[in-house]
Amino acid sequence: MQIKERLGRMGKFLREVRAEMRKVAWPDRKELVSSTVVVVTVVVVASAFIGLIDFVFSQGLKIFIR
Repeated sequence: MQIKERLGRMGKFLREVRAEMRKVAWPDRKELVSSTVVVVTVVVVASAFIGLIDFVFSQGLKIFIR
Protein backbone atom coordinates (compact mmCIF):
# COMPACT_ATOMS: atom_id res chain seq x y z
CA MET A 1 0.00 0.00 0.00
CA GLN A 2 1.43 3.35 -0.97
CA ILE A 3 1.68 6.37 1.28
CA LYS A 4 -0.77 8.41 -0.82
CA GLU A 5 -3.40 5.67 -0.53
CA ARG A 6 -2.88 5.40 3.23
CA LEU A 7 -3.26 9.15 3.65
CA GLY A 8 -6.46 9.03 1.61
CA ARG A 9 -7.89 6.32 3.85
CA MET A 10 -6.81 8.21 6.97
CA GLY A 11 -8.47 11.39 5.70
CA LYS A 12 -11.69 9.53 4.93
CA PHE A 13 -11.63 7.94 8.38
CA LEU A 14 -11.15 11.30 10.10
CA ARG A 15 -13.97 12.89 8.06
CA GLU A 16 -16.29 10.04 9.06
CA VAL A 17 -15.30 10.37 12.72
CA ARG A 18 -16.03 14.10 12.58
CA ALA A 19 -19.43 13.45 11.00
CA GLU A 20 -20.33 10.88 13.67
CA MET A 21 -19.19 13.17 16.50
CA ARG A 22 -21.63 15.82 15.26
CA LYS A 23 -24.46 13.30 15.73
CA VAL A 24 -23.62 12.71 19.41
CA ALA A 25 -26.11 14.14 21.91
CA TRP A 26 -23.73 15.82 24.34
CA PRO A 27 -25.04 16.35 27.90
CA ASP A 28 -25.45 19.83 29.29
CA ARG A 29 -23.50 20.94 32.37
CA LYS A 30 -26.30 20.15 34.85
CA GLU A 31 -26.71 16.60 33.55
CA LEU A 32 -22.95 16.06 33.51
CA VAL A 33 -22.54 17.22 37.12
CA SER A 34 -25.43 15.08 38.37
CA SER A 35 -24.10 12.01 36.56
CA THR A 36 -20.64 12.62 38.00
CA VAL A 37 -22.08 12.87 41.53
CA VAL A 38 -23.95 9.59 41.04
CA VAL A 39 -20.83 7.80 39.78
CA VAL A 40 -18.62 9.09 42.60
CA THR A 41 -21.28 8.17 45.20
CA VAL A 42 -21.66 4.63 43.83
CA VAL A 43 -17.87 4.17 43.77
CA VAL A 44 -17.52 5.33 47.39
CA VAL A 45 -20.38 3.09 48.60
CA ALA A 46 -19.08 0.08 46.65
CA SER A 47 -15.55 0.66 47.99
CA ALA A 48 -16.81 0.85 51.56
CA PHE A 49 -18.84 -2.33 51.09
CA ILE A 50 -15.91 -4.24 49.59
CA GLY A 51 -13.62 -2.93 52.33
CA LEU A 52 -16.07 -4.09 55.00
CA ILE A 53 -16.40 -7.55 53.44
CA ASP A 54 -12.61 -7.79 53.18
CA PHE A 55 -12.23 -6.83 56.83
CA VAL A 56 -14.83 -9.39 57.94
CA PHE A 57 -13.22 -12.20 55.92
CA SER A 58 -9.70 -11.31 57.10
CA GLN A 59 -10.87 -11.36 60.73
CA GLY A 60 -12.60 -14.69 60.12
CA LEU A 61 -9.44 -16.16 58.63
CA LYS A 62 -7.41 -14.99 61.62
CA ILE A 63 -9.74 -16.99 63.88
CA PHE A 64 -9.33 -20.18 61.81
CA ILE A 65 -5.56 -19.83 61.38
CA ARG A 66 -4.83 -19.58 65.11
